[in-house]
Amino acid sequence: MKQVVQNYKSGELALLDVPVPGCKPGGVLVRTAYSLISTGTELMKVSEAGMSMLGKARSRPDQVAKVVQSVATNGVPATYRKVMGKLDSYTPLGYSLCGVVEQVGAGVDDVKVGDLVACAGNEHALHAELNWVPKNLYAPVPDGLAPRDAAFGTVGSIAMQGVRQGESRLGEVALVIGLGLIGQLVAQLLTASGVRVVGADPDPARCELAERLGAAACGDPASPAVESAVAELTDGHGVDQVYLAAGGGSNQPVELAARLCRDRGRVVDIGKCRLDLPWNAYYEKELDVRFSRSYGPGRYDPEYELEGRDYPIGYVRWTERRNLACFLDLVARGRVDVGPLISHTAAFDDAVETYRRLEDGELKAVAVLFRYPEQADGAGASAAAPTVSVPAVRRGGRASAPVRSARTPVRLAFVGAGNYASSMLLPHLARRDGVELSTVVTTTALSAANAERKFGFAGATTDLDAVLGDESVDAVFVVTRHSSHADLTRKALLAGKAVFVEKPLALTGEELTGVLAAVEESGNDRLQVGFNRRFAPLLRQAEQRFGPRTGPASLRYLVNAGRLDQGSWYLRQDTEGSRFAGEGGHFIDTASRLLGADPVSVYAVAASGNEDLQVVLGYPDGSTATIGYVTTGAAGFPKETLDLVADGKVLQLDDFVRTSVYDGRKRWVSSRLPKARDKGQSAELAAFVRAVRTGGPMPVPLESLVATTAATLAVRASLAGGAPVSLAEAR
Repeated sequence: MKQVVQNYKSGELALLDVPVPGCKPGGVLVRTAYSLISTGTELMKVSEAGMSMLGKARSRPDQVAKVVQSVATNGVPATYRKVMGKLDSYTPLGYSLCGVVEQVGAGVDDVKVGDLVACAGNEHALHAELNWVPKNLYAPVPDGLAPRDAAFGTVGSIAMQGVRQGESRLGEVALVIGLGLIGQLVAQLLTASGVRVVGADPDPARCELAERLGAAACGDPASPAVESAVAELTDGHGVDQVYLAAGGGSNQPVELAARLCRDRGRVVDIGKCRLDLPWNAYYEKELDVRFSRSYGPGRYDPEYELEGRDYPIGYVRWTERRNLACFLDLVARGRVDVGPLISHTAAFDDAVETYRRLEDGELKAVAVLFRYPEQADGAGASAAAPTVSVPAVRRGGRASAPVRSARTPVRLAFVGAGNYASSMLLPHLARRDGVELSTVVTTTALSAANAERKFGFAGATTDLDAVLGDESVDAVFVVTRHSSHADLTRKALLAGKAVFVEKPLALTGEELTGVLAAVEESGNDRLQVGFNRRFAPLLRQAEQRFGPRTGPASLRYLVNAGRLDQGSWYLRQDTEGSRFAGEGGHFIDTASRLLGADPVSVYAVAASGNEDLQVVLGYPDGSTATIGYVTTGAAGFPKETLDLVADGKVLQLDDFVRTSVYDGRKRWVSSRLPKARDKGQSAELAAFVRAVRTGGPMPVPLESLVATTAATLAVRASLAGGAPVSLAEAR
């Protein structure tokens, strides 16, 4: 296997082939998925290794004292040989990772082979493909937490132990000096505890990041901004705690702590910074100076770390392992967000180059991860691709919808009348013959009244039950926020209504199962999801020109989604799901329409530090579709471009303005360039109204709507597991 090592004498860094560690009793053998570079501690170690011998001695006076003692005891020659032998050896790097249990040693019964665990320890959680980790230095990863995020477990525990040492209390104000990786996590943990945080760091980008993640105010410690923020938040009394998370040789952090801390406040040293305490300042305020020792109680105790002897919880509530588990839980529940801290993810094979770029300053980073080959390939103990069950569609015994007279208008009710309904749906329906807009339902009376006035609804209400109980209503449109779609759809189906629900149909597997349970219970399968792009005239025209396929196809779909305005409800992932969960079904459905089948596998990869995704869909005939969903592109570039390649032909779609088909040397280009992009809403609504009026099949089979929704949900599962996900229909 491979491992990152360093020669402390020469400073050489190498990715070395080393033997696989054995699986000893009392621990587990873990195959690494991601390991985290500590850009503070590790880079300091790497930098020291590049110093001259005199520089090394100056940077480590504690080790010099040991050498002097050894000379006195063993003499110069013996000490020299000992020191040179130790310096001229490879030493490991790394202490925080997440991986999959490959073997379980004797005496371990809390995890099994294939389990995902987060691991700690500068002797056990190394930058290596395999590590043996003793019981008290790993913790199981909660369900749904991505391996990438779980790799932060150790540094998160260090930050957590520092916060515990500060004994923060609800409503207090804290100052965090140094907003590197540890400082950013300290700030988030304090914010999650109800403490208001002021941050100090000379790097404006780190200050902006901390504020974005919850800090009340941040600024350069040399500027008056930090003092002003502290004065405002504390009525001039000073902060309750100061956390020293900075490094380097400056004494500025401890001097700033004394100046901005309140009388009898607490100063906690977490980083490795200079600590020449100004006696008068600390004495006059009687400041309580505390040190935070790494991950928590148990650290440096071989009986705890190596022999697995836990401390009784009644005496030691938070040990190393309990801190690790607690931090993972906070990240899994969204109370701490490590994603924005990731500046770069590098392939493990590029480890040496990554360290060089960090040391040279070429790569500016808060957190850097190594991604291991097995993570990408799905190899090792977790090689089998996980399976997401596609709920089976079961219909009850309800008779099919009655055929209506062509002269009878179709009566429609709308639940929700926001921007999309008002701009993309209602204008088409309001002027369509044979349609009567019956009732609009909104949560606020004014918005209902506005829709009634603008589009000519017969009535407006905030009472959903009244509309569902109105037998004259033929169909209900659900055009509300994403989190309510599944529940409202289920209720309308049970009420016997045909339903048009805007995407997404559901945000979770449980919600999707609930909708299908309503179909089975009621026998009502009259459902359409607003996947309008398959109805776009230009796309239909290009399909006809392309003709039938005989072999597998390759499809590429680039979605230049752009950034959302701050405060948009689309960004509320805790309630409304991710952006891709909300609108990704559009693009999966379009690909499935062009490929003539539903996907059978999903593999998703996320870019670090933003919402960009690459989603690869596999289809039964061997066709593939790659959807690039990006938020970081140029605003002037088209939003949606698509290429379909098969049988020596190419179909191109340019943002629903132009389509082209290449067949050999021939090229066909769409005959007209529409003034406005027609993404199929009008044709989709016409097909839905026609199905409701005639009782004929809905525009898209229910099985396909379910498969598209399941594939959209599988993207999250693939990101969490770092592997492809198979879609299998439940029986």
